[in-house]
Amino acid sequence: MSESSQKSMMSRWQHTKMARREALQIGSIGLLGLGMNHLDGLRQAAFGESSSSDAKAKSCIFIFLSGGLAQHESFDMKPDAPEEIRGEFRPIATKTPGIEICEHLPMLAERSDRWALCRSLTHGSNEHSAGHHIMLTGRSELPTGFQPNQPTRQDYPSIASVAGRLLTTNTNLPPAAVLPERLVHNSGRVIPGQDAGVMGSPHDPWMIEASSFHAKAYGAFPEYTFDHQQRDGKDNRIFQAPQLTLPHGLGMREVSGRLALLDSLQNQRARLDRFTETQQFDRHRQSAISLLTDKSVHQALDVTRADDRTLDHYGRNSFGWSLLMARRLVAAGVQLVQVNLGNDETWDTHGNAFPHLKDKLFPPTDRAVAALLDDLNSTGELDETLIVMASEFGRTPQISLLPKHYKLPGRDHWGAVQSVWFAGGGVRGGNVIGASDNQGGYPREQPVKPENLAATIYQALGIPSTASWPDSQDRPHHVYHGQPISGLT
Repeated sequence: MSESSQKSMMSRWQHTKMARREALQIGSIGLLGLGMNHLDGLRQAAFGESSSSDAKAKSCIFIFLSGGLAQHESFDMKPDAPEEIRGEFRPIATKTPGIEICEHLPMLAERSDRWALCRSLTHGSNEHSAGHHIMLTGRSELPTGFQPNQPTRQDYPSIASVAGRLLTTNTNLPPAAVLPERLVHNSGRVIPGQDAGVMGSPHDPWMIEASSFHAKAYGAFPEYTFDHQQRDGKDNRIFQAPQLTLPHGLGMREVSGRLALLDSLQNQRARLDRFTETQQFDRHRQSAISLLTDKSVHQALDVTRADDRTLDHYGRNSFGWSLLMARRLVAAGVQLVQVNLGNDETWDTHGNAFPHLKDKLFPPTDRAVAALLDDLNSTGELDETLIVMASEFGRTPQISLLPKHYKLPGRDHWGAVQSVWFAGGGVRGGNVIGASDNQGGYPREQPVKPENLAATIYQALGIPSTASWPDSQDRPHHVYHGQPISGLT
């Protein structure tokens, strides 16, 4: 090679210099927990499958109430049952004749023409970790070697991971996301079922961690924080847009005003774009850079700076902010957003159940979910957005008291039946699917499995029933393990 050729090649590779910090920022990106190797899997469809033209929805918001929502205190009340079954709350009429729900969900009651219930979802586990895995993956049977104390690569892939693997977007955003926190037990162990499992770590969902872990504080902080056992302890958690790494230590919290932020992002985009052109980054790195500097990402995540009217509508707490973030991500092109309304065990009402549900859990949930319905309906997007709200299980028909831990009674874990709430995406409002028995303990009509719930989400998003994904040995795995819930649409 001639000396001039060598100089030309060196010039091409050294044309633009970049600080080591910026190079590391691109190389590992670490953006909200999303490694660059995730982007390929998040954008590719398995085996060339494309979304079906029969899709009822463009997106899905999967609201997960970790801990176990009591069906008797929410959407399947039994007012004629004995007191030890029916509990303290009373039903109220909804906008739909014949459908009653809890008196402490008045805003949802006023909007029953936009939502439907399934009162007969059932599976066989009463244990938190197994229940999470079952409901988050849509698989009733646990995988061989299942470990309740930690996720493993033998776990089945979560619904969010499957959707992210099979769907593609026309934006810089991944197809699927989970927010505002990873579900972690109060002991510090991570709950299985949230990741891609056997599908492989490149397909773990985009985890947006806007809320920090607290072992003894639950609920929609800062307004509605509480502790199940009423132990003393301060809740100093802050809900904030995840810190995006910007040049020279500049972060979203340190920028005064959106104009300064956008100027910084535009300057960085120009610099990074020049660098990618000259250094011939592969498409993974270029995608990661685009995601880092995409204005829609920052706007979607920076929810606590929304206008006063929006914040008051959704609620100025972690539940309201989380659903507002989900709504913005959907508008920006994310097709499935799983929203964990409360950290692990937030809805685990073994004791002190009635005051905590009445005063701490139902008010922010009722407001935030109703606001999401109103918001999507006002823009015409509700028909294009399926909303699902479920838990890992329901709760026992019999009220019980554990005096060693709680002052007041509650209910234990119960996988045999739970109520699941649906709206949008072609769902027929004012509709009830299935029924539980007169004590709310077992399905009486049309039992529904987690596989049916997952299939309902996949079908709404246009994933064909023949879809599959390949593992590391190129073996195909079916996506559907049941039929969509009949009569919902």
